[in-house]
Amino acid sequence: MNPPPTRGRLLPILGVGFGLAVTIGNAIGAGILRAPGDIAANLPVAWLYLTAWAVGGLYALLGAVQLSELGAMIPRSGGQYGFSRYALGEYPGFIVGWSDWISTAGTTAAVAIVIGEFSVALFPGSSGRAAGIAAAVVIIFAAAQWRGLRWGSGIQNATSLMKAAAFVALAVAAFAIGGDAAAAETARTPARGLALAAAFILALQGIIYTYDGWSATIYFCEEVENPGRDIPRSMIGGVLSVIAIYLLVNLAFLAVLPASRIAGEAFAAGTVAGVIFGAWGDPVFRVLTIVSMLSAVNSNHLMASRVLFAMSRDGLVSRRIAVVNEGGTPTMALLASTIVTIVFVLFGRTFERVITVLAFFFVANYTLSFLSVFVLRRREPDTPRPYRAWGYPWTTGIALSGSIAFLIGAIASDPDNSLIAVVVLAASYPTFLVLRRR
Repeated sequence: MNPPPTRGRLLPILGVGFGLAVTIGNAIGAGILRAPGDIAANLPVAWLYLTAWAVGGLYALLGAVQLSELGAMIPRSGGQYGFSRYALGEYPGFIVGWSDWISTAGTTAAVAIVIGEFSVALFPGSSGRAAGIAAAVVIIFAAAQWRGLRWGSGIQNATSLMKAAAFVALAVAAFAIGGDAAAAETARTPARGLALAAAFILALQGIIYTYDGWSATIYFCEEVENPGRDIPRSMIGGVLSVIAIYLLVNLAFLAVLPASRIAGEAFAAGTVAGVIFGAWGDPVFRVLTIVSMLSAVNSNHLMASRVLFAMSRDGLVSRRIAVVNEGGTPTMALLASTIVTIVFVLFGRTFERVITVLAFFFVANYTLSFLSVFVLRRREPDTPRPYRAWGYPWTTGIALSGSIAFLIGAIASDPDNSLIAVVVLAASYPTFLVLRRR
């Protein structure tokens, strides 16, 4: 299972602190700023609203437990690509790898575009320069990471700490003034029976998307100093931290506004900031958003470059990309990822269809990873596992069933893009054969 030698090598210097930082930095983003309005529209009662957030967190926690076993057992950087390739074969690995790489680069672009647009709103003199600001942010973070893993991990630690502090500060401010505004409005009567179940499922879809990103640690498995110990601690501790922050933020929102008032708000955090800070609410909200996005740009750069590096090292794309500098950065993979991200930025909103289609694979990748736990337990029962998923096979089965159900829901709610995803999947096999032969 040890990685074959390459020009340069990834450096095993990361610990639990980085794992927590990259999980928080990658998972907490625009979702928590805008999802509460959609969730409250389906569940306009505080206890139902908070229950849905807790259930979504439990799903992420079950997933983290399963991937912790795979990460400790197969300590190779590259994310879920490595697990699927090892357990299920080269083609499933190829599908997971290229879809993960493209979607991660696209996510970096989407986050950078938000930074650009919100910066323009804060500084009207920069009107019309949103794309330029977004591209500059992408390039600056890539240049910093080029210097080495110590730079990339240090930036991740700092920006994730800034993000967590900003959300905690917003929550403290909300609790400090909360109470009267929330009590002034009567909550709506929730649906019952099947209607309530349907509303809960719709809310969970949005919540699970908001939690997505909790798997960031597994992109750096061979760069973790003690993977058997630190990967599970980072994964599980990171998810618990995200759950705690999400519940704290939502409790703070409810201290200022009732769930019925949050319902339908495009940016619930902006509305809450307006109540707390008055005329300063909009600038405060935009600054909070920009701060929360910086760590996501850095983490997605780190992750995308590891996926492409791993595929190159295994010969699924050009081996020339499997180059690592003395600082432990896969430079050619980082360069290629940055170029794709800049292309997405320049195309602006037109690339959102690509990301929407790849969301199908996002869910499918988790399904293949959870399936890999079953496959490897059966195929290699005696292989050392520094960490074993607790509750196996029940927790693994729940995580797998939840992913399949979520995948079915995604297909049912967006059949057009799902059909495109299936066509892309069919076209990927001849592409895989050509690349493998070359």
